[in-house]
Amino acid sequence: MSEKTEKTEPRLSVFKTYKLYVGGKFPRSESGRVYEVTAKTSAADAAGKGKWLANAPQSSRKDARDAVVAARKAFGGWSGATAYNRGQVLYRVAEMLEGRREQFVREVADAEGLSKSKAAAVVDATVDRWVWYAGWTDKIAQVVGGGNPVAGPFFNLSSPEPTGVVAVLAPQESSFLGLVSVLAPVIATGNTAVVIASEQAPLPALSLGEVLATSDVPGGVVNILSGRTAEIAAPLAAHQDVNAIDLAGADEVLAKELEIAAADNLKRVLRPQGVDYFEAPGIERMTAFLETKTVWHPTGSLGAGGSSY
Repeated sequence: MSEKTEKTEPRLSVFKTYKLYVGGKFPRSESGRVYEVTAKTSAADAAGKGKWLANAPQSSRKDARDAVVAARKAFGGWSGATAYNRGQVLYRVAEMLEGRREQFVREVADAEGLSKSKAAAVVDATVDRWVWYAGWTDKIAQVVGGGNPVAGPFFNLSSPEPTGVVAVLAPQESSFLGLVSVLAPVIATGNTAVVIASEQAPLPALSLGEVLATSDVPGGVVNILSGRTAEIAAPLAAHQDVNAIDLAGADEVLAKELEIAAADNLKRVLRPQGVDYFEAPGIERMTAFLETKTVWHPTGSLGAGGSSY
């Protein structure tokens, strides 16, 4: 009895279609535009081109405005959640990032021209960074808030509150670790974010949107746009419903233009800084987008003897 040799037909690979992440959904750019994303390698740098990876959505001004609307809608619920609950939600994101580690290692290696081992180190540092900020959600108020001594029978208490909707220009060279290092402190403190991904390496950021969508982070808390940084950032800097902007991914010329536009409604502005994202972060990126609320309250009297606090 002869054995039949089973023929295996060649199959076509299923290419991934990357989309924006706005309001908890995955729209294409309303403009219908896309642009090519290529792998970064030393050989490609010399030739001026690399291996094609995907077509990323090229966001428009309308996409930016839609993202601000979604962020504002989500702000009340996210800022009103307990700090402990926000920490739980963010830790869940870290769990899911760990589960998709291999995917992000591959995407970071292509995006930044790294070996697999170096890309793995970047991804591990990124997950650790997310966990670090998740742990700060219910501790930052103890560090930057407190009771103030006053000359009178009053309680005087200062506590931090989130600024509101924050536009974040993600770093251009650090497509994943840098992205998380500027995004996580914004949402850990109760703000909502509109993120412009690295222009040349947006794929890790767009994949992060998929993780956020399947975690417990409410839709609209994080909105991720890809495309030409200067084109998208201009309407966000001038938008009257954006309360703050982080210029981490802007060059000197663009940063100056955006800072001037941001002054129109007195946005908080965090200027670009030379940062090694592998170094341990401080709390500066959290406090940059916090407002301090101070409350006075009379102490009153206790007991028949009239003693007071």
